[in-house]
Amino acid sequence: MTKQVRQLDRVVIRFAGDSGDGMQLTGDRFTSETAQLGNDISTLPNFPAEIRAPAGTLPGVSSFQVAFADYDILTPGDAPNVLVAMNPAALKANLADLPRGADIIVNTDEFTKRNLARVGYDSNPLEDGSLDGYSVHAVPLTSLTVNALAGFDISKKEAERAKNMFALGLLCWLYSRPHESTIQFLRQKFARRPEIAEANIAAFQAGWNFGETTESFAVRYEVKPAQMPPGNYRNITGNMALALGLVAAGVRSKLPVFLGAYPITPASDILHELSKHKKFNVTTMQAEDEIAAVGAALGASYGGALGVTTTSGPGVALKSETISLAVALELPLVVIDVQRAGPSTGMPTKTEQADLNMALFGRHGEAPAVVVAPCSPADCFTMALEASRIALTYRTPVILLSDGYIANGSEPWRLPEISELPDLTVTFATEPNGPDGRFLPYLRDPVTLARPWAVPGTPGLEHRIGGLEKADKTGDISYDPANHDYMVRTRAARIAAIPVPDVTVDDPDGAARVLVLGWGSTYGPIGAACRALRQRGLAVAQAHLRYLNPLPANLGEVLRAYDRVVIPEMNLGQLAQVIRGRYLVDAISYNKVRGLPFTAAELESMLEEVLKNV
Repeated sequence: MTKQVRQLDRVVIRFAGDSGDGMQLTGDRFTSETAQLGNDISTLPNFPAEIRAPAGTLPGVSSFQVAFADYDILTPGDAPNVLVAMNPAALKANLADLPRGADIIVNTDEFTKRNLARVGYDSNPLEDGSLDGYSVHAVPLTSLTVNALAGFDISKKEAERAKNMFALGLLCWLYSRPHESTIQFLRQKFARRPEIAEANIAAFQAGWNFGETTESFAVRYEVKPAQMPPGNYRNITGNMALALGLVAAGVRSKLPVFLGAYPITPASDILHELSKHKKFNVTTMQAEDEIAAVGAALGASYGGALGVTTTSGPGVALKSETISLAVALELPLVVIDVQRAGPSTGMPTKTEQADLNMALFGRHGEAPAVVVAPCSPADCFTMALEASRIALTYRTPVILLSDGYIANGSEPWRLPEISELPDLTVTFATEPNGPDGRFLPYLRDPVTLARPWAVPGTPGLEHRIGGLEKADKTGDISYDPANHDYMVRTRAARIAAIPVPDVTVDDPDGAARVLVLGWGSTYGPIGAACRALRQRGLAVAQAHLRYLNPLPANLGEVLRAYDRVVIPEMNLGQLAQVIRGRYLVDAISYNKVRGLPFTAAELESMLEEVLKNV
C-alpha cells in the first residue's frame, strides 16, 4: 500500500497513560530517534509522585510531550497535534489541551464500562459523538500486541506491558522516525532477560507494520532536520547536563569532585549520573540525610576538593546552617537546588520557581551567597561550569537554581571542544603569607577578596576553622564589634564585586516600550510568546537573568529604558519583589503556582493586554 507523505515544519506529540504504562520510556525513545534525524527538540515529562494513584484514575496519569521541528524551537509546545491515550483516564486528563482537528490515537481495549465509569464517563466518548471535532484513530493496542507476541514464551501480562512499544512503533512509522537505535536500546535494557527484549522488539515492529498496512492512517509525515551550528550533538536532559558540567569542572580545575547527596526528587538523577564517573576522579556519597550530605561536601572542600551537594527545596532548608558555615569559612561549595512545587515536601514531581527567596535570603545572619540559574536543559552544562568557577575563584557557596521543567526536559546539546571550556585551575596556598612567617588564612587577594585556600596537612599552614566569627587576617575567634562589622561588610563586598556578564536585550527593531524579564525556565515560554507577538507586528523586548546574585551591572539601565517591565514567574513574584526594591521599578508581576510551566499562548495573551495599555 503506497501512502502519501506530507511535509510538516513542526509536530507536538503527547504520550499519556498510567504511571505503569511506560509513557516516560516511550517518549524518551521517540525523542532519541528524533534527535538522530537532526530535528530541534524540546520535551516535557509530566508524571505523578512516586506514590502512584490506582491504575486507570485521573491522578495516576503520566504523560510525555515532545515537540520537534525543522527550525529553532523554545518550548515543548502548548497544544499537542497528536495525543496517544492508553486508557480513558489519559484521554480525559489531556483532552482539554488539544486543539480541534488534532489526532487522537486511543487504545480501545481499555475503554471498558468499568474503566469509563472510574473516571466519570457516563458513555463511551469513542461512540457518543463527543470527539467528532477530532481525528480519532481507534486502535486495539493491547490485543494487537498480545496477538503479535503469541509465539513468545512470556506471560499474557508481560505481553500486555509491551503495548507501549507497539504504540512507539506506530508513531515512529507515522512520523518517519528511524528505529535501529530503539532495537539496540531494548536489547541492552533487557540483556538479562533476552525473551523480554525480543518480545518488546517484536511489539515495536508490529506497531510499525500496522501503520504501514492499516487503512486508519492514509498519510505519513516528515519533518526535515533543523539548521543548527555544525558539531556533534546529543539529546540531553537538564539533570544529565548538570552532572556532566560538574565532571567537566573537575577536569578543568584538576580537582577531585565530591558529591554529598541525599536522594530527593527531582534531583536524584544527578547523583545517579555522577556515580558513573569515578574514572574522572568523582566521588559520590549517598548520605543518610541532607545535613550529613552538605557537611560532607563542605568537608571535602576544606580538604581541597570541589565540594558539591544536590537537592530540592526541602533539602536546601535543612542545609541552610551548613551553607552559612561555608559563608563564614569562605570555602567553595556548589549547591544545586532542583526546585519543585509547594512548601514542606510539596509536590515532588511538579515544577515551580519556588526557592529564589530562600536562595537569596534564607540563612541566619548576613550570609550572602552567589545565586545562578540556567535557562534550558543544555544551558545546565554551562551554568554548572560557571557555578564551579565562581565557587573556586571567590571561595564562596554558589546556589544553582534549576527546576523540574528544566531537569526532566531535554533538547539537543552540542558537545563542546575541550579548548572551549574555561580553565578553572586553582592555586593552593603552599607557604606562610604573614610578615613574621605566620599563615594568615584571611589575608585576602586584593582583586577577588578571596582568602587563601590551604589544604589541611600543609606544613606551616595550620589554621582554625569553625562557625564563630573570624578575626581579620588571623582567623582567630573574635567577639570584637568593629571586626565583626568589617568581616560582614567584606563578605558582602566580595559577592557584590564578582563580575558577571551584562544582561542582553532581545529587541530586534528597537521600538519596544515593554520589556519582559525572566529567569530560569521561563526563558522558553517568554521567548516563544515574544516571537509570536513580533510575527503579528507587535514590538516587545525580552531580557533574561542567569545571574541573580550579584545581578548584572547594567540591569538598572536596561529596566529604566522601557515604559513597562513585566516579570512572569512560577511563584508569587519573588524576583519582582527584588527588582522593585533594588531598582524602584514598578514591575508588573504575572504569577502562576500550578506545578506546571507557563504556556506560550497564555503569556502571549497577557502581554498583548499590557501592550494595549502602554
